[in-house]
Amino acid sequence: MIVEFDSVRKSYGKVDALKDANLQVPQGAIMGLIGPNGAGKTTSMLIITALLGRDAGRVRIGGIDPQRDPLAVRRHVGYMPDFFGVYEGLRATEYLEFFAATQKIRPVARPAVVADLLALVDLEDKADADVNTLSRGMKQRLSLARALIHDPELLVLDEPASGLDPRARVHLRELISELHRMGRTIIISSHILSELEGLCSHLAVVDHGQIRAMGAIDEVRAEMFGRQRVTLRVVGDKVGAAESVLRGHDSVAELEVFRDSIGFSLQGGEEESAALVAQLVGEGVGVSEWRLDGAGLEELFLELTEDMAMTANGDLPVAPVVAPAESDVAAAENSPETTEEDAS
Repeated sequence: MIVEFDSVRKSYGKVDALKDANLQVPQGAIMGLIGPNGAGKTTSMLIITALLGRDAGRVRIGGIDPQRDPLAVRRHVGYMPDFFGVYEGLRATEYLEFFAATQKIRPVARPAVVADLLALVDLEDKADADVNTLSRGMKQRLSLARALIHDPELLVLDEPASGLDPRARVHLRELISELHRMGRTIIISSHILSELEGLCSHLAVVDHGQIRAMGAIDEVRAEMFGRQRVTLRVVGDKVGAAESVLRGHDSVAELEVFRDSIGFSLQGGEEESAALVAQLVGEGVGVSEWRLDGAGLEELFLELTEDMAMTANGDLPVAPVVAPAESDVAAAENSPETTEEDAS
């Protein structure tokens, strides 16, 4: 695991931002942190990036305790906050060169690094533009380039699509997917769940400072709802052969057989799906479509956070979605006194 939280607590005065929070982010995942405003998402990210200390609990980022060695953690983590801060009168290249200098990149190497990053975020034609003249979407991409300046293995993105128009959001999603294909682990926070649907491989639901559910999205879905609905479409006249394979599995139920497809419910997550597809192919069944028709992120989130809903093990009550002190938490998270706290 590249990120590990064990019973982490953090308070701002009388407001508990995190209460015995447990979080694990696997290497190579795109982890979505979802939850209402004031749930503890930003606080979690500030602790991950060694910008904020915890009050209690255990934290490891790549095996390093961020309070004991914050500089070592920051060398491996790139952070994109939910607002874009700039220095007046800087061109885009000067902005990135400044942050390259703060990361101790050699002067002779900085122009090439900056040029590569501008190309990556599709801002080559804005290299000489004043940063204050850039659109909101361009500023977000420039902020992402700044987070990548030291080639971190972990990217932490706090509400990266906030305030963007639909085209800019699509562009940002494509860029995040490309960074993931390049081998980076990515953590994204959002309270707009449609931004994360289809992008994240893993999910952590944060509410009232606690992690209500965590894991691969299909596993969380299966744990919450028991089974997920699958539509299998096969090539040629292999529906009968596919039906025989499916009926031999205890994890499969409620089969509906059609001319070239089968609908059924499946107990389990990605591993069960992969094993079943492999067996079908091994039996000579050509699989042209395997579609999971499970609950979306909004349905999962509402199920986990509604009044008196049950957690995954079915025996603990869950707090309401809207925290009475939500505004206090949000204000505390954004105050200079807390965000600039010495993590060492």
